[in-house]
Amino acid sequence: MHEPNWKKELRNLAKGKVLFDEGMDRHTSIGVGGRADALAFPESAAELGRLVAFLRAEGVPVFFVGNGTNLIVRDGGVRGAVVSTKGLRSVRVENRGEHRAALHAEAGASLAEVVTLAAREGLTGLEFCAGIPGSVGGGIRMNAGAWGSEMKDVLESVDWLNGGGNRVSRQRAALHFEYRSLALPEGACILGGVFDLARGDRGTVEGRIREILKTRSGKHPLQYRSAGSIFKNPKGTPAGRIIDEAGLKGLTLGGARVSEMHGNFIVNLGGATARDIIGLIERVREAVRDRRGIDLEPEVQIIGEE
Repeated sequence: MHEPNWKKELRNLAKGKVLFDEGMDRHTSIGVGGRADALAFPESAAELGRLVAFLRAEGVPVFFVGNGTNLIVRDGGVRGAVVSTKGLRSVRVENRGEHRAALHAEAGASLAEVVTLAAREGLTGLEFCAGIPGSVGGGIRMNAGAWGSEMKDVLESVDWLNGGGNRVSRQRAALHFEYRSLALPEGACILGGVFDLARGDRGTVEGRIREILKTRSGKHPLQYRSAGSIFKNPKGTPAGRIIDEAGLKGLTLGGARVSEMHGNFIVNLGGATARDIIGLIERVREAVRDRRGIDLEPEVQIIGEE
């Protein structure tokens, strides 16, 4: 079959790995998804900018992903190019005197890595991220939170690539965060952020992290593949509790099941398709609307074709 010219040029332009007709089930934590026309892993912000500028000039649709932990790709795959920020992994600490420090992290660094570094340096403020799967970029984009804290509480600034391929940096005061979201211009891709952290006692910070991880392991179905929390929490009540009270734990469709351990997790029992996962999401939403009059809003990102 004839390979489009943009694929050939993308292969020549990229320094990082580029995969063609790649199954996205290999690159999402829930393990479902059809083939992407192209999947690129740029190794720097500059390379990412060049690839995106080229693809857009060629009229190729571009989809940005992080570590694939909050993502469902439909079974028909993705027409266009998926660009992953996993290769942007730089993390460093900038000392700011006796009481504070800044942690600079690129989008592809895992939240686990950032939490570990902060703890080792005796920096407090990011403990709430312990056990949250995914990357810094995804965490910033969705204003990830737990235990009463959110990304917006510790971010000093955010860098992103705009639709024109240029780098933009904005201070926290100029950013508009909401529950599980950061408002960004169309086509933007987060490159990284700076976290303003206080100096604390290393033992205390590490103890808090161990406590959070222990609590998570007892509540979350970590033995199965999942996309993390499926729904945003409605004001006042956790989505998992609403789903539990509606009697939906254990509801199964194909290879997908609402976890018996936590109602806000849909797990891949093995062999699930995206159709199974998405169909189960809709069944849960419909049942909760009928029984509780609540319209649950998905937290996961869904891309691709049927």
